[in-house]
Amino acid sequence: MLSPQSTETVRATLPAVGGAIGEITPLFYAKLFAAHPELERDLFNRGNQAAGDQPRALAGSIAAYATMLVEHPEVRPGAMLARIAHKHASLGVTEAQYQVVHTHLFAAIVEVLGAAVTPEVAAAWDEVYWLMANELIALEAKLYQEAGLEPGDVWQSMTVTGRRQETADAVSFTLRRTDGEPVGAFRPGQYVSVAVLLPDGARQIRQYSLSTAPDRDEWRITVKRDGEVSAQLHGTVGEGDRIEVSHPFGDLVLDESEAPLLLASAGIGCTPMIGMLDHLVRTGSERRVVAVHGDRSAADHAHAAELTTLTGELPGAALHRWYEDRDGLVDLTAVELPADVRAYLCGPLPFMRAARAQLLERGVPATAIHYEVFGPDLWLAGS
Repeated sequence: MLSPQSTETVRATLPAVGGAIGEITPLFYAKLFAAHPELERDLFNRGNQAAGDQPRALAGSIAAYATMLVEHPEVRPGAMLARIAHKHASLGVTEAQYQVVHTHLFAAIVEVLGAAVTPEVAAAWDEVYWLMANELIALEAKLYQEAGLEPGDVWQSMTVTGRRQETADAVSFTLRRTDGEPVGAFRPGQYVSVAVLLPDGARQIRQYSLSTAPDRDEWRITVKRDGEVSAQLHGTVGEGDRIEVSHPFGDLVLDESEAPLLLASAGIGCTPMIGMLDHLVRTGSERRVVAVHGDRSAADHAHAAELTTLTGELPGAALHRWYEDRDGLVDLTAVELPADVRAYLCGPLPFMRAARAQLLERGVPATAIHYEVFGPDLWLAGS
């Protein structure tokens, strides 16, 4: 909780800082990468940096956190922080890196706002930063501890045991640990990071959902060709090759209740849902399940046959598909939903925003709607 003095200072300066945050965050990243070029090359997604997505996501999270501190001090932004913490853990972020970020972020704030950053203002926003940072540090430490890992030590060598072309632009890889040890447990819906060495020497990292049940002896990821890392995986990785993969993380996971489920996805967002469905089938679940998927066309739908098979093996499960070239966009207002449904969403941001709005209009509580964003979380940034 912010101190009373800092609360008033942040409340008074939030409009100015919020109005300038779009200038502050790109300058911060420029300063950070000038001082630490290895971070841009080997840790941060440089495609998201070039598109401006990561600066917008950072701006949105800072503004949302500061606003909650001053307007709703009794509420902790648990979902937002959990999502960030899981992403950081999957990248191997450590506590020491928060001081590096602080140095360059506050240098950017001072440069943009100038004389408006009085000692009192600087102290108040420093308090905001370290409240948020320390919450994330604690969450990440817990994630590392639960996984039995030293902080940051998340990487392992895995061997590709199979490659399957799912659609023209999506391919699946099955993976086993190169050292022969079991692949390890995860929760249905979680993802792994994959680190790829690119031709220019950069080590770039992306996240991919695990699209099988946790009790199988192999992991599987499905990669859609949409950037430099996915293109490298599509073009150069085949059976017998080794890739660097993180321990599983991610907070979009099935709860352990018997509540009915809505699993709604679009595009490559189908992958965590396939993993959840596989888990439900293999554990003999009798939960009522409504599966919804939207895609550009039937030909673009990865794991389409598997989706049909898995839902067919669940008692009373319902499956609804929308293909844009035939049916238009997904419309959840037309789907029969059971009472007390728990909704899980994954796909492009416009799809998830529309789906969430439709569910809220139907009376599904916000606390029962969960979503996964790959890449920067632009939901809070309003993009």
